[in-house]
Parts: sequence; structure tokens; C-alpha cells
Amino acid sequence: MFSSFTKENIYIGSINYFFMRAILIIISFLFSVTTNAQVKEYYLLVGTYTTDIHVYKFSVVNGNATFVSKFSGIESPSYLALTKDGKRVYAVSENAKEKLGSVASFSFDKIKGNLQLINQTPTNGDGPCYVDVDSSGKNVVVANYNGGNLSSFKTNADGSLQPAAQTIDHQGYSINVVRQSKPHVHCAVFSPDQKYVFTNDLGTDKIYQYPFSADKPQPLNEEDVVTTDMEDGSGPRHIAFHPNKKFAYVINELSGKVNAYQYNEGKLIEIQTIESDNTGGKEDKGSADIHITPNGQYLYTTNRAKANDIAIYRVQSNGTLVLIGHQSALGIHPRNFAIDPTGKYLLVANRDTNNIVVFTIIKATGFLEPNGQVIQLEKPVCLKFTSMN
Repeated sequence: MFSSFTKENIYIGSINYFFMRAILIIISFLFSVTTNAQVKEYYLLVGTYTTDIHVYKFSVVNGNATFVSKFSGIESPSYLALTKDGKRVYAVSENAKEKLGSVASFSFDKIKGNLQLINQTPTNGDGPCYVDVDSSGKNVVVANYNGGNLSSFKTNADGSLQPAAQTIDHQGYSINVVRQSKPHVHCAVFSPDQKYVFTNDLGTDKIYQYPFSADKPQPLNEEDVVTTDMEDGSGPRHIAFHPNKKFAYVINELSGKVNAYQYNEGKLIEIQTIESDNTGGKEDKGSADIHITPNGQYLYTTNRAKANDIAIYRVQSNGTLVLIGHQSALGIHPRNFAIDPTGKYLLVANRDTNNIVVFTIIKATGFLEPNGQVIQLEKPVCLKFTSMN
């Protein structure tokens, strides 16, 4: 019964075995190369207070940034937002002096690494300072700081912006007669579940929460808006949601404090207030931006004015924060900052010293260590990462 089991059979079987093994090794190698290529570099886009948006390749191996391209021609493209795939970019044109606020749409070529303007439309408010796009890429929201209002926009299939679908004016003021004599909408952010848009109003000391319906012609529900009152004179600026979607954190520009919240189905329940700026005094602190590492372990904020530093917090399991230190921003007026998608580096934009400083995040402690890399460019403001493909 073993008559068919010949040397020839063994030989052919061996060839098939080694052939299949070779194929598997090649496939494994190609997959490894592709995967490694994806995690070694990202694009870094930088909005500025010039007329330029800069594009770099950023290495997560050594923290080096290599200049790729620059788009020129938009007045003060200070804040940027990218679609989920990174192929569309939206930038506010923060021209407060002449009250000509607008928002521009771009296509982003991920092979060449360059931006091409698609169109530009008014925001119906001066001093637009923040822009965000929903996960579908079909809706864009803009916060108009000096206009004290919020605008929403529909996008077309090519990423171009339609005229504003709605503009919502805020009302009120607060106790700081210099900075809070009227509304100042400072951010507009889609919630992680895409059911709400949160806007922080520095001028009225309120967080506004608008129900959001992506497919409606006017996606923001003004009638059912919910507001959260902040401490008088706090000046809420930016909001960040924890990766687990259970917590939210607000940085207050004027008081220099952070508010921590439990977050569930649109409800904010305050659980803590903790300082960010520790320079003392009651003058405006100038606290600016807030972000959390992808693993949710550490939270960081920037402080301008006297401090010019980065506050470092450890995030507890219950969402509260422990302040563990401050790190000099190694520059003046650290406005916005970004943490790369791997959570290895933190980059801070120092507007008044015309540089972006790269820090390594020490995984075990959360402390920041300058890695020696500094990007020199004029008046950097906003930093955004996106994949290379």
C-alpha cells in the first residue's frame, strides 16, 4: 500500500513545501516593510501668523523634521483641521483687523506632500481662530473669536466649502472688563461620538453644547443647546476628550486652570479644578492649549504670558489629574502644540521666538526631554499630524 510513495513524490513535495515557505517569507517581509514605513514617518502641517502653511515629514524614529513644501497666499492661516484620511485640509484666515474672516479648503497630495487651494468662503464673523471637521468630512465648524459666533459649513464631494449653512451668535459677558466685555468663541469641537459640537466661549465663561446631526442642512440644533457655567473670569479656551471617551478637559486662558469632567452622552460633570499656570497673581495667565497622549496616561497644557512653559499631568483611572511638573517651552508664547500619533514626541509652537521645539515624552514618567531638534519658521501656531498614505 506504500507503492505510490516514491522518491519523486518526496522530491515534488519538498519543492512545494519550500516554494510555499518562500512565498510566505516574501509576503511577511513586504508586509513588514509596509507596516514599518507607515509608522516611521508622518506628515506635519503647520499653520502660522504669516501667509504660509508649511508641510514637513516627521520621523518618529529620531524626531527629525524635513521640509517638504509650503503653500502661500492665505492671510494668517492660524488654525488647521484635517479630514480623517488627511486628504482635505481646512484653514481659518484669521484677519481680525479688517474683519475679513474666512475659511479655506485644500486638497493634500500625500505623494508629493503639497497643498492645493480649492476654495475660500467667509465665516460671517471676524477673527476666526478654530476649525474642526466631522468624521464624515461633510461638515466643518468654525469659531469666530472677535465675532463672538459659530458658523457651520457643508462640504462638496471635492472637499470645497459651501457658503455658511448657519451662523449662531452668542450673547453675554463676564467679569474681566478688558477681555470679557462680549462673547469670544474660542473653539468648536466635534464630540468623540459625533453627536455634539462643543464650543468654549472665553467672553461669557460658558461651554456651549450643540446637538449635531450630520445629514441635516443646518446640522447644529440651536434650540436644544446646553450650557455649562464656568468660574467667573476663567476664560475657557480649548477642550480635549480622553481616548476612552469617558472624560473631558478644558484649559482656561485667563485663570490658568484646568477643569476635568466626567463625560457621558453629552453630559459634563465636573470632578476637579487644578492649576496649569503657577506663576501667581491675578492677571491674565495666557494658558493656551491642551492635549492627551494616545494611551491616555498623560495630559499636557501650554502657558504663555510669564510662564512660557508646558504643564505635565498624570491622568488617574477616575479621570482626575495629578500635576507632576512643568517644562520650559524653550521659547516665548507657546501657543498650540501636538503629540505625534505614536505618543513618543510632543512638539510645541513658540510663536514669538519663531520656532517649534521637539520634546521626547518619557514613557515611564510623562516628563519631557528636549531631543535637540528645533524647527525654525516664522510665527508658528497650529500643528497637525497625518499619515503618509
